[in-house]
Parts: sequence; structure tokens; C-alpha cells
Amino acid sequence: MRTDIDALADRVLGVLSASAESDYIGEDVNQLEHALQAAHFAREAGASDAQVLAALTHDIGHLLDPEAPSMAGLGVIDHERVGADYLRAQGFSESVARLVEGHVQAKRYLTFAKPAYAARLSEASRGTLEWQGGPMDADEAKAFEADPLFGPILAMRTWDERAKVVGLEVLGLEGYRACLVAHLEETARADDAG
Repeated sequence: MRTDIDALADRVLGVLSASAESDYIGEDVNQLEHALQAAHFAREAGASDAQVLAALTHDIGHLLDPEAPSMAGLGVIDHERVGADYLRAQGFSESVARLVEGHVQAKRYLTFAKPAYAARLSEASRGTLEWQGGPMDADEAKAFEADPLFGPILAMRTWDERAKVVGLEVLGLEGYRACLVAHLEETARADDAG
């Protein structure tokens, strides 16, 4: 099992590593810097390993297929779902996949619940919001608030928004390998037991 887990970890870390060459949709950091900063802020907040890994991989859906349908130059359409499905296929827990899948819904929720939040969004984030369905309506917001992962998903959004700091020194990608491998091993054991 360990060899398979190491290969999965290499695959995921390879996708993230290659993103150092990818623009982060109009921001002043690249995709890898954004991912590492999001994970850094999650660790700073004392988040669980699953939350840290979700922060690290939350935008992986943008990085998987250069030919994927895009939001007019603003990244991959439904990148949150694409990324979550990819992570599930690689053996990540449902918790990590759901956090990744939910980070766009958190933006939609916050623009509904806190109109001042929308004013703070970057130009790129405002552009993607339109592609992602715009602010939630009251019924969508009520359903989202009932999600057991509501709090962690909102925290993910906070780390995502902060992760745009030029020159911020953070732990490198290899610093997450042990956490990633342990998570994949734990998920594989739980799947085998279930």
C-alpha cells in the first residue's frame, strides 16, 4: 500500500509544483504561491490536517487540464467540483473533497450574507462570481448554513482570500508531503475497514 500512496502523493504534489508557472488569474502571485499561502494560513489558524490539505489543494481543479472549458480567462468552469472529484479519485477523504467543493459556495454565501464582502473581492473574484452563479438567494443560504461543514468551509474561504501576498515566506510544498501521505494512508485504512 505504501508504494501506491507515495505514487498518489507524488502525482498530487507534481500537479501543484507545476503550477508555479501558472498565473493566478490576475493576482500578483502564481498558483503555487496561492496554494502554499492558503495552507500556511490554515496551519496558522490551528486547522486540522484535512483542512490544511484542502486549503493546499482548493484550486487544483484549475490545474488539471489546460483544455478544460474556462470562464473567459478566469480559470476553469466548476473548478471546485473538478478538483474535488480529482481528489476523491486520488484517495483523499470526503471531508477534504467537500471542503474543496464548498469554497466557491462560501464566496456566493458571503456575498449574499455580507454585502460589504463583495466590495472587497478582487476584480478577478468578482468576475468568477458571475460565472459561479452570483450571490446565493435566501433559500440557498439557509441550506448552506445547515451544512455540517459550514464553519470549516467559511474558514477555507478566509484563507483563500488572504493567500495573495507577494513575497510571503511560507513552508514549501515538500513540507506537506508527510501530512499528505498520512492522510491518504488513513483514508485508505478507513475505506478498507468500511
